[in-house]
Amino acid sequence: MAKNSFLLHFLLFFVLILSLFYGILSQYELEELTWLDDKDDEISMFHSQHSSMRKCDFTSGKWVFDQSYPLYDSSCPYLSTAVTCTKNGRPDSDYEKWRWKPHGCEIPRFNALEFLGRMRKKRIMLVGDSIMRNQWESLVCLIQSVIPMARKTVTYVGPTMAFHAMDFETTIEFCWAPFLVELKKGPENKRILHLDMIEENAKYWRGADVLVFDSAHWWTHSDKYSSWDLIMEGNSFYRNMNPMVAYEKGLMTWAKWVDLNLDPRKTRVFFRSMSPRHNRENGWKCFNQREPLEFFSHPHVPEPLLVLKEVLRRMSFPVSFQDITTMTALRRDGHPSVYSKFVSQTGKQHLGDYKSDCSHWCLPGVPDTWNEMLNVMLY
Repeated sequence: MAKNSFLLHFLLFFVLILSLFYGILSQYELEELTWLDDKDDEISMFHSQHSSMRKCDFTSGKWVFDQSYPLYDSSCPYLSTAVTCTKNGRPDSDYEKWRWKPHGCEIPRFNALEFLGRMRKKRIMLVGDSIMRNQWESLVCLIQSVIPMARKTVTYVGPTMAFHAMDFETTIEFCWAPFLVELKKGPENKRILHLDMIEENAKYWRGADVLVFDSAHWWTHSDKYSSWDLIMEGNSFYRNMNPMVAYEKGLMTWAKWVDLNLDPRKTRVFFRSMSPRHNRENGWKCFNQREPLEFFSHPHVPEPLLVLKEVLRRMSFPVSFQDITTMTALRRDGHPSVYSKFVSQTGKQHLGDYKSDCSHWCLPGVPDTWNEMLNVMLY
């Protein structure tokens, strides 16, 4: 009898322990599921944010002053002397602190490690003129500070230069091709622009995972500073051709190459619109400008932009169009002006003796915003 009573009490005790254990276990599982749900919410918010960003109109917005900028400084070792305006003696630095705020959304602040993580084992190539070189230097400076000195390098091949982030197996390259199509020397050292030839440039673009193109400025140089002596199409030479007609023909050659040679499942292609110049008044329109314009009373759409949009519309390859023209046109304060080379204290007394560059951009500066936009478009 006593033995049976002991067994009964033992069984009751055992059931009690099991019920407590499963109660605790159930509570633990509940907390675990709650944590997972929280993470799912974060992931959903992350994807939702970038999904909404893709729908955002980046072209409509305003420049807002932000003391937390710039994202790097002019000591970045990959900057050309011509764009290190602060080092060259420019007395103000507010041009580094303006951030573009689209209406209805926020462009996320550039995160170098996050960008490199997504671009691991990828080739990113920026192709175009010296303004694209400007953007390449910006992108390299945005990421280089998180990479140890011994784990980064720059190499040069033909018209290309490549920044290597070794631990990520990522390269960020620039390819000099201001027309995209070929400019060659002919008889009597004449510069011949071949509207239907591109392979000498395009051979460097093959194998890239991301391609970002621009081409506009060299097509619009005035007669005095024309970038070519003759234009050739097929077997025909032209001394005079409407620059916008030539531009369209050159872009169509590029478009056909992309359509025939690239696979959208393997390569992302972007075309960045033209960077506006403020070269009126012999290049002094941007001199001594200290802040952005707020708006345009009479917005102007450059003709090359209209030509470009029409060519992109006719392509079969899904090229992403990055329109930076209007937002950048507000930034006449962002050019080097006379500070594209070092200006001493004595020189500052005679600034009229210097040339004023109102085409390129001081760095840190406006091209950093282009790259923050590009970063979002790459999702």
